[in-house]
Amino acid sequence: MAETKTLTDHDDIRNWAAARAGKPALSDPAPGMTGEEPVLRITFGQHAYLDTDEGADQIGGLQLIEWDEWFRLFDERELALVVSEDVPGQRDEFHEIVRR
Repeated sequence: MAETKTLTDHDDIRNWAAARAGKPALSDPAPGMTGEEPVLRITFGQHAYLDTDEGADQIGGLQLIEWDEWFRLFDERELALVVSEDVPGQRDEFHEIVRR
């Protein structure tokens, strides 16, 4: 398994996501999860390129949101982002959102 690092700084997280064309998103809680709060996500691929000019997108249970809203929830919930250490020539999208 690759080495990981934990990010909490907003600029570091935004830069990590931007390098992988990642966008901030929310999703509904998975069945069986406790609580009813939306789950913070970073989405990649086709979901990251959706046209958001017409408002919030709901594709496959994901709602793209602005970074400001994502970071507000991230800080309120006292979360951190665990990512793989960068390896030259690779852009690993592995990430996990965990409690600090």
